[in-house]
Amino acid sequence: MPLAVWQHVYDPFGSMLLSTLVAMLPLVVLLGLLAFAGWSASRAAAAGLATALAIAIGVVGMPADAAAAAAIYGAAFGLFPIGWIILAAMFLYALSVEAGALAVMQRSVMRLSADHRVQALLIAFCFGAFLEGAAGFGAPVAITAALLAATGFPALEAACIALIANTAPVAFGALGTPILTLAKVTGLDEQAISALAGRQLPFFSLVVPAWMVMAMSGWRGLVGVWPVVLVCGVSFASIQFLIANYVGPSLVDVVGGIVSLASVAVFLKFWQPTTSWQHATGHGDASTTAAASSSSEAHPEDSARRVAWAWMPWVFLSLAVFCWGLPPVKQALDAAAPLPEISVPRLDGRVAKVPPATLDGEEIERAVYRFNYLSAAGTGIAVAALASVPWLGLAWSRAAAIFAITLRKLFPSLATIAAMLALAFVTRYSGTDVTLGLALTTTGTAYAFFSPLLGWLGVALTGSDTSSNAMFGSLQRVTAEQLGLNPLLTCTANSTGGVMGKMIDAQSIVVSATATGVHRQEGAILRRVFPHSLALAALMGLLVWLQAGPLAWMVPT
Repeated sequence: MPLAVWQHVYDPFGSMLLSTLVAMLPLVVLLGLLAFAGWSASRAAAAGLATALAIAIGVVGMPADAAAAAAIYGAAFGLFPIGWIILAAMFLYALSVEAGALAVMQRSVMRLSADHRVQALLIAFCFGAFLEGAAGFGAPVAITAALLAATGFPALEAACIALIANTAPVAFGALGTPILTLAKVTGLDEQAISALAGRQLPFFSLVVPAWMVMAMSGWRGLVGVWPVVLVCGVSFASIQFLIANYVGPSLVDVVGGIVSLASVAVFLKFWQPTTSWQHATGHGDASTTAAASSSSEAHPEDSARRVAWAWMPWVFLSLAVFCWGLPPVKQALDAAAPLPEISVPRLDGRVAKVPPATLDGEEIERAVYRFNYLSAAGTGIAVAALASVPWLGLAWSRAAAIFAITLRKLFPSLATIAAMLALAFVTRYSGTDVTLGLALTTTGTAYAFFSPLLGWLGVALTGSDTSSNAMFGSLQRVTAEQLGLNPLLTCTANSTGGVMGKMIDAQSIVVSATATGVHRQEGAILRRVFPHSLALAALMGLLVWLQAGPLAWMVPT
């Protein structure tokens, strides 16, 4: 006998203010305990999950078995595909360390520039943008944070810089998936969404490299490298605008990342900062960059061939994640090993959205877990790691031991990510996330400013711009039509504003901490990046507000 459908209740207390305050509690508990109470990420996540379950069952009346199923579904999603991506990426990193390739990579980056500000631009922004466009999820943060730490950044600083850099590319994500999802949910034209995103984010692609350098070294530090910061931002922003407006969303980050990386590398052949700024000194030291970079001469064994050998595993990774992201490849892999689709018992088809969260009278929520073990991005990274074993000259037995060690080290972090995703899925299926979103829709004519903050909230809750678009896309369109705003503007703002929430979502923070070996300092990371996240989200809100008024000519018709 089929179970009765339970409909969301967005105002259980008959007071939107009180209902919103209660709906906020899981997020407040999670972030509050993490940032201010000194709790570990795992304990804070468990407390936030317990709070979410209590509200779902005891306040909004969600059936207890459905709430438990949502938590299990979220935990499974946290382990696969997200945890699988992180495990595979860190396995590849560990192989490079074992073979000595990472030390060679570090010296090769220093040959371009020994300046940590420049290295952050190359690794965190340019290479990170490429990885975001090819793989998404936690891969860019995990890999770039680990590489920054390997080049001499303090671990905590590497984690924070990787998070700040991983903003502007996120709206286009893995081969345009967030934009494609938003178009499907809202019924809007995907090319129109892509074009508008390509007229909003380039401003931030210019700002974020400078913002990142200022976060590291202050205003004086930015002044010392402003030419290369400009080259980095302009090259990426230009490609972002052109591809998004005239091609589509799928290759924006991939092409932009490659072009910006090449542009910066070529520019550094003709220009170098006058002093080399490094975290060891905290300021530009007395030696020139040329002198600093001459330290690489102490390693005559680092020939061009040896440098190519050291970087090749990351070339394998780049090629693999790009190929795994192509729709024809995904389809072929899924056909070769039919992916099991598991309808989550007691949850699939059991919960329904209702107006104003949906355009329909009732929208049944699906809950289907896909264990696409061949086409998952993590599998592509794992293939790159396996291909790197003989390339790096490691024995298979030693590689197996390294994998076991990596898994053991990552186990607490993987458990934490599972708990955090369980919390996110409980809030989603119980409808309390929509309650939070509805609070912002009461702002009337100021809603154009707050619409990006709704996307920011969605990413902070779920850790994914794609999930945020799926969650709030319909609500953005309904609200815009009720207030007489352009639905294209508010719906696109959900994705472009959401990118600013990427640096504070608990999943990304845990990934960055794990990659740099500071997994018990998640609270310190959150405190460091939160002001940057909120400030950038507010700037996006200001841009969208202007595009609803005097800059309306920027919005595609």
